[in-house]
Amino acid sequence: MSAAQAPDRTNGARPYIVCDNLVKIYKTEDLEVVALQGLDLEVQRGEMMAIIGNSGSGKSSLLNVLGGLDRPTAGQCRVGDLDILQASESDLVDYKRHHVGFVWQQSSRNLVPYLTAFENVRLPMLFGNMRKASDRSRSLLRAVGLEDRMHHRLSQLSGGQQQRVAIAISLANDPDLLLADEPTGEVDTQTAGQIYDILRYLNRERGLTIIIVSHDRNIARQVDRVVAIRDGRTSTETVRRVSIHEDGEDHTHDEFVIVDDTGRLQVPQEMLDQLSIRGRALVDMEGDRIVIRPGASGISTVAASRAAPGPDDGAAESSADQAVVPARVELAQSVVPARRPAPAPPKPSRPAREPSKRDRPRDVPDEHRPFAPPSSGDARDD
Repeated sequence: MSAAQAPDRTNGARPYIVCDNLVKIYKTEDLEVVALQGLDLEVQRGEMMAIIGNSGSGKSSLLNVLGGLDRPTAGQCRVGDLDILQASESDLVDYKRHHVGFVWQQSSRNLVPYLTAFENVRLPMLFGNMRKASDRSRSLLRAVGLEDRMHHRLSQLSGGQQQRVAIAISLANDPDLLLADEPTGEVDTQTAGQIYDILRYLNRERGLTIIIVSHDRNIARQVDRVVAIRDGRTSTETVRRVSIHEDGEDHTHDEFVIVDDTGRLQVPQEMLDQLSIRGRALVDMEGDRIVIRPGASGISTVAASRAAPGPDDGAAESSADQAVVPARVELAQSVVPARRPAPAPPKPSRPAREPSKRDRPRDVPDEHRPFAPPSSGDARDD
């Protein structure tokens, strides 16, 4: 019995595609949408990988940047020797014409409806002034299994056949990179399998680097690596492992979270939901592992750990998350309104002051009263 992993295409070589802290902001008059928020990605030459994510996660924006259709707002995006951010317009035109091919989900973006399959494939070669355009067109249509349908118009082709014509068109100018945005989104499961077979054949036989954008997480069975994007950043990476045994092959997948240069990572959402982790979390070292547990929200974790029941209180042994959450309740119950201070006793009233001699009425003879000063006890007659 022997076992082998998926082929390693790196060989210590420099990555073919490098995105470092990539940012893309779309601006209108009164609105800014941040599509990519510091995304990091590396792709080796000759790799077949997929990028998945929910709507609005930024995967199509990444594809537009890699294809030279949009310039990044900040960060680095390099494909081969071309820096997408710093490249001139003429360099971008040459890149899109000779080095990258596109396959879109909607056939209307890939094909000219009034031309035959053969004429559609030959058209970009004519713009690129390629020699022997007719011979190459026939060769590409044979490669995608449409040798007997090459002179049919689009109305005479099924949706899967139209998408295979689109793949042939994307290869017309012999690109190094193929970008496919939901290439199987409008076809049935059987046809989707045929399209993936064609893409794997092109990747294996021609060494073509292929990046597929999809909503379907089951695409991990079709490619060597899957990178998940969430909120404009790389979240997780799933690598397919192939074990070869005497009885056949076994395919397994290892899922990794992406840790950037600053130590930030995105924990899969389903794990956060399962443990009800919101806002804060406790991070501990246990041997060679980093453990994340739900943390108290809105209170100090130090105070929570002190309020948690310990072994001296007769409490059973519990996990760290169980010790923190009840502490919040205990802290809340321990907060009681402070007692109001007793009112101060009223100050004793001062005894009435006895009238002084000045205030006492003076005995003045009647004949002298008009000439004497008035006193509090006298009333002057006006």
